[in-house]
Amino acid sequence: MMRYDRRTIGLAVGLTFLAGYVDALGFISLGGFFVSFMTGNTTRLGIELANGHLGGIALAGGIIMLFVGGVVLGSLVGHFARAKRHAAVLASLTICLFIAALSGRLGEAGISIALLAIAMGMENSVFQRDGEVTIGLTYMTGTLVKMGQRLAGALLGGSRLAWLRHFTLWLGLLSGAVAGALAHNMIGLDAIWLAAAFSALLTLTASRLLLTD
Repeated sequence: MMRYDRRTIGLAVGLTFLAGYVDALGFISLGGFFVSFMTGNTTRLGIELANGHLGGIALAGGIIMLFVGGVVLGSLVGHFARAKRHAAVLASLTICLFIAALSGRLGEAGISIALLAIAMGMENSVFQRDGEVTIGLTYMTGTLVKMGQRLAGALLGGSRLAWLRHFTLWLGLLSGAVAGALAHNMIGLDAIWLAAAFSALLTLTASRLLLTD
């Protein structure tokens, strides 16, 4: 992450905000399951398996499969888009969110939530190098670990500000979750329209920036 310039980091923060926003919508709608945080869903799957709750097993397992499918789709789009990877993946993500919003408006909440999980999987394909994710956008454990390592490095005489980039990513996710919860409280799943509009803005931004992995 340290090799990226400020413009790219700014885009990444915007994407973590989007991930937090969408995950909050999914978490509230699903009553404690996630559409972007698969570590949490894996833990839930384990609990549901231990208790033999078939509905919970199907829900957690289904979301995980949809998320992985989204990663596959995003990776394929990015592969064929080549130099325009960022904008192409984001455009696909935006389309997915708009369809999710429309599905919610038509009363198909299940389809809407499923599309949110696919969209969040796609988002993780925006920043890749040699087939590997270079900036995690929908999960923060690794980011917080790196932040802690940079703080330790600062105490040992290293860069005093290197931890800030990781903190900013985490803050983006937190801010997005707050915004998503507030939006859901006010307008329910219609809040997905705002996520789609913001994703469209990020897509336009990415198309104007000369970004490299």
